[in-house]
Amino acid sequence: MPVLNERAYLEHAVASVLQQRLDIPAELVLALGPSTDGTTELAQRLASEDSRIRLVENPAAHIPVGLNAAIRASRYATIIRVDAHSELSPGYAARAIDTLDRTDSANVGGVMHAEGRTPFQRSVARLYNSPVGLGGGAYHGGSQEGEAESAYLGVMRRSVLEEVGLFDESIRRGEDWELNLRIRQAGHRVWFDPELSVTYWPRENWLRLARQFRATGAWRGELVRRFGRRNGIRFFAPPALVLLVALALIVGVLQATGVLSGVVSLVASLVYLPLAIYILLDVAVALAPGGGGIRQRLWTLLVMPTMHLSWGLGFLGGVLRGAGDTVDASRLGTRNTPLP
Repeated sequence: MPVLNERAYLEHAVASVLQQRLDIPAELVLALGPSTDGTTELAQRLASEDSRIRLVENPAAHIPVGLNAAIRASRYATIIRVDAHSELSPGYAARAIDTLDRTDSANVGGVMHAEGRTPFQRSVARLYNSPVGLGGGAYHGGSQEGEAESAYLGVMRRSVLEEVGLFDESIRRGEDWELNLRIRQAGHRVWFDPELSVTYWPRENWLRLARQFRATGAWRGELVRRFGRRNGIRFFAPPALVLLVALALIVGVLQATGVLSGVVSLVASLVYLPLAIYILLDVAVALAPGGGGIRQRLWTLLVMPTMHLSWGLGFLGGVLRGAGDTVDASRLGTRNTPLP
């Protein structure tokens, strides 16, 4: 479990791991980044209270670096990746190991089920759980078990990880997708099991959400630079939306200044049609049953375009310039309200 500024979530995440019932030895290795909110002290206390918890340092604070440090420090044949912002469902580890053996796979993942505490966080969670929000990847609500492109978090065979070279430490986001690409290219199987469920807690405010999605989009753009069309077509929808918005703004200015007029202006106005459909879709999602109270529905109207446009802007920058040293700044210097 890589950990950085997760004081509000860490204790619950650790508890969900330690409560897993297994008939084989297990340990929890925390890779500690340079937190500023008391997370490191909390992790040290938890480790002093349970000998199954081990600590390693991740001074770089990058997720793949921390993951590799934890994997190298671990002692067992199966590696279960856990996010400090998540909680494993009861029986997750046992079911995943069984599925790993039953399907002869190298990596197994399940469903990311997002939850929220505030109207804002619940609106984000609802979009995470919807194909409209994050593009319909299997782990966002798939129900059909079978081979998959990637796996959320992942329950992996250590021997295969060592064969393909662990996580690529030059990739700051999307490192799981790239790892699974190498696993599949090496002739191994990645498997999706919808019976596996992980509770995920999204970012707590608008600015952190925008920062997270911009960074994630930038690294997907970098992955497109490196791997081209091996990336799924759904990843190109948000940048297409950004380009449509930019084109609509240009057309609007040219129409307002009289540069475009007559039939040419009428034809150019067709650019507004897909944006109008998108706005109607946003409204429909906000008003749909299960959308919560009025505050949550109002947040949904803002959250959906924030996710898509931030991701799309990051993607275009990543494709054009590369991701460089882009990091997810939503975790830096964060102060969160503890979970109940």
